[in-house]
Amino acid sequence: MSDRPVHEHIRELSEALVELSNKVLQNFYDALDAVRRQDEERARAIRLMDDEIDMTEVRLEERCLAFLALQQPVARDLRTIVTIMKINDDLERIGDLAVHIIERMPEIGPEMLDRFDFGNMGRHAGEMTAKSIEAFVNKDRILADRVEAMDEEIDAMHSAVFKKVARQMKDSDADVDQLIAALSISRYIERMADHATRIASEVIYLVTGEIARHTDSGYEKLIQSLKD
Repeated sequence: MSDRPVHEHIRELSEALVELSNKVLQNFYDALDAVRRQDEERARAIRLMDDEIDMTEVRLEERCLAFLALQQPVARDLRTIVTIMKINDDLERIGDLAVHIIERMPEIGPEMLDRFDFGNMGRHAGEMTAKSIEAFVNKDRILADRVEAMDEEIDAMHSAVFKKVARQMKDSDADVDQLIAALSISRYIERMADHATRIASEVIYLVTGEIARHTDSGYEKLIQSLKD
């Protein structure tokens, strides 16, 4: 690592993180579209892109670790590198969710997907992710708070899917396999929103030094919503 100013290294690492987020988001949108169109060729391309995302995540982590070892940053610079590493991990996990979605392709058709409006749900989760990265870039605490608030809407959507699936499974002619696949896809989108919320929390840590404590799991929130 060169003797350039620390802020230049941090800027490059931040830019690499943004580039990774763009790849992850596009692959996620492509996965939802590929399942809806039953596009096997596109599904293969999504798997290849996920391999590239995985390698990019590893390289970025290695660069961050080298920076920590050689530059020994303190205070705000240290928090920035720690935040980049945490967000990097969240983005890689979102990338995995795109693969999980296309793995459901043989089990679900376009009509079932449209019945649950996953396109809208996926766009909402994608918007949360994009805004959380924007909050990181601009060190925007207010936007990070807004992302955390948006998670409630995704939780409500997932709860609605769960209730609808449970209701339709009671029908004698229900396609149980497709309904289970639909519930899985809803869960993957909900998990994406959870990662976006974690990224927003990490931005808050970067800006304020406050460490957010996550107490409610997605499962616990779902159970509580069913009681309401």
